[in-house]
Amino acid sequence: MKNSILIAMLLLFPFLGILAQKTEELALTPPMGWNSWNKFGCDINEKLIREAADALVSSGMNKAGYEYIVIDDCWQIDRKPDGTIVVDQTRFPSGIKSLADYIHSKGLKFGIYSCAGRKTCQQRPGSNGYEVIDANTYASWGVDYLKYDWCNSEGINPVKAYTDMSRALANSGRPIVFSMCEWGSSRPWSWAQNVGHLWRTTGDIQDCWDCKRDWGGMGWTTILDLQVGLEKFAGPGHWNDPDMLEVGNGHMKYNEYIAHFSFWCLLAAPLMAGNDLGNMNDSIKNILLNRDAIAINQDKAGIQGKKVYDESDFEIWTKPLQNGDTAIIFFNRNERKFDFPALWEAAGIIGNLKVYDVWQHKNIGTTQQLKSFSIDGHSVLFFRLSK
Repeated sequence: MKNSILIAMLLLFPFLGILAQKTEELALTPPMGWNSWNKFGCDINEKLIREAADALVSSGMNKAGYEYIVIDDCWQIDRKPDGTIVVDQTRFPSGIKSLADYIHSKGLKFGIYSCAGRKTCQQRPGSNGYEVIDANTYASWGVDYLKYDWCNSEGINPVKAYTDMSRALANSGRPIVFSMCEWGSSRPWSWAQNVGHLWRTTGDIQDCWDCKRDWGGMGWTTILDLQVGLEKFAGPGHWNDPDMLEVGNGHMKYNEYIAHFSFWCLLAAPLMAGNDLGNMNDSIKNILLNRDAIAINQDKAGIQGKKVYDESDFEIWTKPLQNGDTAIIFFNRNERKFDFPALWEAAGIIGNLKVYDVWQHKNIGTTQQLKSFSIDGHSVLFFRLSK
C-alpha cells in the first residue's frame, strides 16, 4: 500500500524529487507587514504605496514587528521584446526600484506580486515561462518578498511552476521570501516545505464572519475551520497561510475583528494587514498593535495552534510556547452571549497556572480559581497561561 501511494504521488507530481532548496533561513517567524489588495484591489499607485509605508512607521506598527510593504496585482502592464516586465508608468512613474529604495529608507522591506499562470488574476503579464528573468529583475530592484498567485494556470503543474520560481529566486543573488498563493488546491503543505516560506491553504479571505463568494472567497471563520489538521506542517521557515488580515476594512464588528486577529496569532499565521493604514481609528490600531498577541504569533518555537475541544458553538484552541507557557482561546461562535465552563483539563491544561488576559493586558487569576467564563457572541477570550 505504501509503495502504491508513493508511485501515485510521483505520477501526480513528477517534479517532487527535485524540489528547490530555499537559499536563506528566512521567515523563521511568520512574516508581518501590509499588502495592498484587501482594501485597494487594483486601484494602486506609487503615492498610495509610499503613504502606506509612512503610515506603517508613524503608527508604530514597524516597532511592533510589521516590516513588509507588499504591492499586489496591477503594477505591471506589458513585456519588452527581451521578456523584461514593464511597469505601469502612469501608476508608478518613478519606477519600482525607486519605490523599493524609499521603503528601504524607512527601515522596511519591500514586496511585490506576480503569478505562476500566463496572466495574473487581473490579466496582467504572468511569470509562466519568465521565471528567471522576473526573479533577476526583482532582485535588481531590491525586492525582499514575492507573493506568487495561481490565476490563468490551466494545464500548469503547480509543483513545477512553484519550484521553477523558487529556484529562480534562489539563484537571483538576493534573499527573497517566497509566498505561494496557490489557494491550497494541490495540498502545498504536503510538498512545499523546501519550495516556499509560506503557502496559502484556501481561497481568498473576505471581510466577513462566515460568508462565501461564488468565485471562492470566504469569511475568516470558514477559513479557520479549514486549518484544522494542518498544524503539523508549519514551523520556522515554512508556514501555513490562511490569507491576509481583514481587520479594519469595515464590514465586521470590533469583537469579530478581535477574534479574527486572535486566531491568526494563535495559528502562527503570517500577519499581513490589509486595511487603509493612513485612516485607522484607535480601536483598529489597538488590535493590530497588541504586542501580547503578536508575541504569541512570533513565538520562536513556531508551533501552530490547534483545536482541542469542540462542542457545537463552543471551541477551545491551544498553542504551546517556547518558554513552556500555553496560549489558549475560548471561542463563542454563536451570535448570543453565553456562559461556558472553563474545561481546563479537557483542553489539556494540568495544574494551577496563572491566567494572563491578552486583551486586558493583565493577570486575572489562576486556572483553579476560574471555573467558567461569560463570552459575548462572535467573540473570544485569549489567555496566556504560565506556571
